[in-house]
Amino acid sequence: MKYVGMQTQISRNNIISIILLLLFPVIMLGIVWLFLALLNYFGHGYYDQYGNVVHVLNAAVVNAYFVKALPWVVAGVAVWFLIAYLSNASMVRHATGARPLSRKDNPRVYNIVENLCMTCNMDMPQINVVDDPQLNAFASGIDKKSYTVTLTTGIMQLLDDDELSGVIGHELTHIRNHDTRLLITSIIFVGILATITSLVVNMMYNMFWFGGGIGRRRDSDDDGKGNGLSMIVILLVALVCCSVGYFFTIITRFAISRKREYMADAGGAELSGNPMALASALRKISSDPGLQGVKREDVAQLFIIHPKSMSNGVMSFMNSMFATHPDTEKRIHILEQF
Repeated sequence: MKYVGMQTQISRNNIISIILLLLFPVIMLGIVWLFLALLNYFGHGYYDQYGNVVHVLNAAVVNAYFVKALPWVVAGVAVWFLIAYLSNASMVRHATGARPLSRKDNPRVYNIVENLCMTCNMDMPQINVVDDPQLNAFASGIDKKSYTVTLTTGIMQLLDDDELSGVIGHELTHIRNHDTRLLITSIIFVGILATITSLVVNMMYNMFWFGGGIGRRRDSDDDGKGNGLSMIVILLVALVCCSVGYFFTIITRFAISRKREYMADAGGAELSGNPMALASALRKISSDPGLQGVKREDVAQLFIIHPKSMSNGVMSFMNSMFATHPDTEKRIHILEQF
């Protein structure tokens, strides 16, 4: 693996974050324009000489409505993003069931984090704990006020001091490299798209069963056609939103390079001064990974080892193709050669 310095990694993550910030509004506005275009296309038509309905897209009308909707869409997305960005810490805590840990609660863990922070001259992050007998850990946050290292009760109990130092050093390196800021940004973006998609799908479902004219008495064929066209528009919008959301998720997974985990492993080994201890910790975690109850896939990207990456067969192959984490055995092998 080609060596990449920490400052280079930080610069790359900052550039990717900026690209995501610029790309997301473009995608959102594209969805709005497509919605207006589909509404215009299917909502207006005429019968040709053979009695067939011919639909025509009036781009000028679509653009006019798009210009009117533009400030509302931008303002709505900006407010939504700002709220999610500022509340990211509570979002992650809610998704994982984490709670704060103080020095009084666990002096051993607190002192390990504090000593490692002093070693690399960084501010002390918040320490959270998840009541889970299995093993896992992750870092999160976007700034000094929200930077957090979260550990399961299992990992604190089953790893010795050297192994735990390697794991915590790994997570502190994620914070130092601004990996967590990049991940939180992608989580917010994907979350907004997922919510919009869910709303559209629910609209389609409710219209089909309760408000779409199914089972109702229709006074004319035109009413039936209008209801049918409305269903087509909503269906198309739902498909577009789902496709864009899935595509954007895949793009963010590839944008969040797997090299960040190798970099964090190297940083954890350097901070703890014991690469073999981190390798041993990864081996223990991979044999019994915790946080399997976390339902949000975007949050699971934060974990030091993703539980789903431990699956076998076809799912293992699919996870390896789109995984944000490299193979654990490869990480252990590199650490053993450190």
